[in-house]
Amino acid sequence: MAQLPVRSRSTAAVASALAATALLSLGLSACQRADAQATASPPPPPEVQVATPVVQMAPEWSEHPGRFTAVNAVEVRPRVSGYLQSVHFKDGEFVRQGQLLFTIDPLPFRARADGAGAEVAQAEARLDRARSELRRAEALRAANAVSVEEFDAKREAFAQAEAAVQAARADQRSTGLDLGYTRITAPISGRISDRRVDPGNLVQNGQTVLTSIVAVDPIHFEFAAPEGLLGGRAGPSLSGAREVLLQLEGETGFPHRGRLDFLDNAVDASTGTIRGRAVFANADRAFTPGQFGRVRLLSAEPERTVLVPDTAVGTDQSRRYVLVVGPQNKVEYRQVELGPTLAGLRVIRTGLKGSERIVIDGIQRAMPGQPVTPLPGRVRAAANGLDAAARG
Repeated sequence: MAQLPVRSRSTAAVASALAATALLSLGLSACQRADAQATASPPPPPEVQVATPVVQMAPEWSEHPGRFTAVNAVEVRPRVSGYLQSVHFKDGEFVRQGQLLFTIDPLPFRARADGAGAEVAQAEARLDRARSELRRAEALRAANAVSVEEFDAKREAFAQAEAAVQAARADQRSTGLDLGYTRITAPISGRISDRRVDPGNLVQNGQTVLTSIVAVDPIHFEFAAPEGLLGGRAGPSLSGAREVLLQLEGETGFPHRGRLDFLDNAVDASTGTIRGRAVFANADRAFTPGQFGRVRLLSAEPERTVLVPDTAVGTDQSRRYVLVVGPQNKVEYRQVELGPTLAGLRVIRTGLKGSERIVIDGIQRAMPGQPVTPLPGRVRAAANGLDAAARG
């Protein structure tokens, strides 16, 4: 019984020693982990591909929707009243200036013209008689065989006969014009609409619309452009634009060429736009008044243009930006204004000079104000591709 307390004290001592050893091991492990974390190096900056933008002389442009309008458009109306006798064209065909389109019954007008001719003959006969009487009066007056009053009466009768002849001839010309107006011809060359009145109907002078004609070669294209394009800002300007390219609905590219020939004299205050007009040749009649399309206005002279790939452009809400790698490889934020795409590259109108190193790949890994590891890259543009892309 005296040995049991001795064994208990030995067991307690061993347990205490084991616990102390475990605590010492845990402390050493924690110190080792802390030393390892203290001596570990920070992660390297993210790798991004950088390059200098392409800077080339290239044409600038702007694009605008619009519609074709006829250079000339005419409503064909009769110039005399009468019954329509015949129609001499097919609806929708192309007509030439002076081509006969309609005929109004000419018989009443021919009768009036014949009557006017008879009036001219009678007036001329009266004039001949008055002339003969005046000559006899002049001879008698020279012999002092006729009074002054009688001589003046003969001279006045001759003057009245002359005026009557002139009036009769004027009436004859008028009736002749009316007779000619019974043949209604095309005032311009162009595509004619359908007939609006059938033969047998009464048409009124200057009121009844018989048909309409629109000139189609050349043809106008009207559009509205923002007032900012009048000049005084970066990008294309209407003041320098002369060549115009056209794209029809459903076409790819801008295969049709024309020229800018008109700008309105005032900006529309309600829309902030100015009306412009281009002219296109249309010998093959591919364009029709009222047809929709888009025009591309090219600048008169090529301009210094900075171009970057679309992968280098980021979006920050409504703003566009490019990341520039500056000194110490730190990233800088540059807000830019974009232009059109040229040969696969994006035009940068403002925000870049063209000599910066920009991030062209890995923009999502770069943060403004933080360093990066730049890897060399290159921005390429196809040879002659810029001008070809601008011209469709």
